[in-house]
Order: sequence, then structure tokens, then C-alpha cells
Amino acid sequence: MTMLHFKNFALLEPGFGELRQGYELVVEGDQIRELSDKPLKHAKADVIDCGGRTLMPGLIDSHVHVFLSEVYIRTMESMPLTLMTARAVRLMKGMLNRGFTSVRDTGGADWGIKEAVEKGDVAGPRLFIAGAAIGPTGGHSDPRRRTDFGARCHCCNAMAYTMNVSDGVSSVRKSVREQMRLGADHIKIMMSGGVASPYDPLDSMQFSVDEVKAAVEEAKAFGRYVCAHAYTPEAITRAAQCGVRAIEHGNLIDEASAKLMAENNMFLTANLVAYYAMKERAAEFGMTGDMLAKNDLVIDGGLRSLEICKRAGVPVAYGSDLLGQLQSEQSREFLLRREVLSPLEIIRSATTVGAQILRMEGKLGTVQTGAFADLILVDGDPLKDLALFQEQGKHLAAIMKGGAFHKNTLH
Repeated sequence: MTMLHFKNFALLEPGFGELRQGYELVVEGDQIRELSDKPLKHAKADVIDCGGRTLMPGLIDSHVHVFLSEVYIRTMESMPLTLMTARAVRLMKGMLNRGFTSVRDTGGADWGIKEAVEKGDVAGPRLFIAGAAIGPTGGHSDPRRRTDFGARCHCCNAMAYTMNVSDGVSSVRKSVREQMRLGADHIKIMMSGGVASPYDPLDSMQFSVDEVKAAVEEAKAFGRYVCAHAYTPEAITRAAQCGVRAIEHGNLIDEASAKLMAENNMFLTANLVAYYAMKERAAEFGMTGDMLAKNDLVIDGGLRSLEICKRAGVPVAYGSDLLGQLQSEQSREFLLRREVLSPLEIIRSATTVGAQILRMEGKLGTVQTGAFADLILVDGDPLKDLALFQEQGKHLAAIMKGGAFHKNTLH
């Protein structure tokens, strides 16, 4: 088993809250074997001189869609699953190049693409999957044309493959069970309107109390949890009261719904960059004026939602939620959050909080003995300059996932 001995680096362990000098690290196999602030001796280890760079955990993006390779999702109606998968391979490699060694897919990615990454058939971050996102007829996971009343065939329609429409408690139960049968790590449900769906108002309430409770009950019975797409206080409140563990987006959250989230030990995954990127560039890729009008309704609430959650004590994870051609802007989220959060808080959202949502504390998002050897080496101090995460990983001298280098410019 290969052993690597890292020396001459500044340690950015998010739990410390500061850069610390004088540490050495030994990786054996896919895990961190030893971390010490004193010199280590391992005669059989290959020594890696980090040149004084910053060593930190690999990043975690808690809201991605590796299969949604088009900004205007309906374009995927005519896309075969082979093309959807091929594009996902390219998109996942880009994520890993940017230092994201783990991602939580919140609708679309299946056990097949996850298995391909785990077995080394394709390069990509660790995938935590929801399978198909589940919502009601006419909701955020129902992007059908108004002239389409028939069942959508999954075998040749990439859009249909990534989304599920369920109505009523029994249908929701079956759909949740089906996603878990197919290897889901978590269940994604729709509880309010969305930007990228054509006909649902943002403040629409999707899934009844009984439907949400059924989804939560089934997920818990399987040892999984439910995350919910929700923008408004009303949708967030319903989710909290029904046992949902994590809210996606939450742009229009208010003090009362944030307090309820905190009382229920819930998480929020915010994704400001998606709204800015869509406002700037989505029209050129076919997104309609109606969708962009909804985008304008939520874009201003993004930074405010971070402030509200910070006051209420709701942990907020790093998310990008970018579609298709916009996914190259994944790391821009670091810069957008600077207006209301410190660099350390933002880095913790992409490490510590992400690991908590994934229920991988001590294994991901940290540099400590027993954790997975998911590491990045940064040309500088990210606590002083978050721009070091920009430019598609240009400032990352090395990227390691599971003890294997994806990128190594040190020799």
C-alpha cells in the first residue's frame, strides 16, 4: 500500500480557524494515517515537499446536477441517455479540477454514474445521489409542455430520466422507495415553485403535509433523509414541521422560518451563483423570459438569507446548483458570499457543513487522522484571498481524492 509523507506546508484545518505551520501528514491508502505538529518518520513513505503552500481538505459542493447538461432543461427531451452520461463525465471532471472532491447531487444522478466514479472508470468527485427528484404534477420536477399529457419514456428522454412526478401519499411512498432501491443517499422533494420549471409560480405550495410526511417516514425507515427544494417561508415551515432535514435554496426565508429550522437542527444549502449566472447568461442558452422573471424575484434574497440564517444559527452549506453550460462558474460562489461572510465561514460551508449534511463528519471536509485523503494544495492563503479558488483550479498545485492524485504539479 502506497504511503505518502507531506512536508513543508501551512495547514488549513477548518476546525482550527487559522493557518498553522509546522505540521506533517502521512497518507496511507485512501486515508490520512497520521497528522502531527512534530516531525514524523516513515522510512517507506515517499516524501512530498509542498513548497510552503496551503494544505486543506478537498471542497464539498452540496447542491449540483451532474446530469443536467442544459441550461434550458427542456432541450434534454430529445437527448439520449448515452449523451447525457457522456456530458456528465466532462462536467464531473471539471468539478474535480476545481478542487471539489465530493458533491451532493440533488436530482438526476443515478447509481450507474456513481459506480463509474467509485470504480475509477471516469474521473469525478465522490457522488452522493438523490436519484430522480420527486415532485407533484405541475410542480418543479414536471417540465412537460402543456400539450404533453402522456407518460414520458425514460429510455430516450434525458429530461424524464432525471425527474419524477408523484401525486398522493401512496405514489410518493412508492417513488421514495424506488429511489432508495436504486441507491439514493438522500431523497429530494419539491415543496415550492422553481426558476427552471415553466408553469409553477415561485410561491406555489407543492406536496401536501401528508405527502411530505410520507416521504420523510420512508426515507428515515431506510436510514436516509429528505432534502426539499423550497424558497418561501411557508414552504420552509411546512418542511420543518414534517421532518425534512435540509432546505435547498431558501432565498425568501424569514426570521420565523429560520428559527424553526434551527430548532429542528436543519441545514440550508444556499446557491447564489446560480441566480447571478442565469441572469447574465441563461437567455443565450434558451431560458425563457418567464423563467428569468422568476429568477429576478429570488436573486436579491440570496445574501439576505445568509444573514438571517447566521443570526438564527442555521448551518449553511456551499452549493452551486448551476445547469449545463453555466457549471464552469461553480467556484464563483466563494466570491459572492464575501459580502456578508468571512472567508473562514465560507470555507467551512464548503468543508465542515458539507460533511455534516453528508453525514460524513470526521471522514470528509477535514484534515485529521482517519479521514479520507481528499486534499488540495493551494498556491497561497485562501483565508486572505478566496480568488485562489477561481480560474478552474489554476491555483491548485495538487488535488488528491482517496489517496490518489488527480492533479500534481509538484514534480
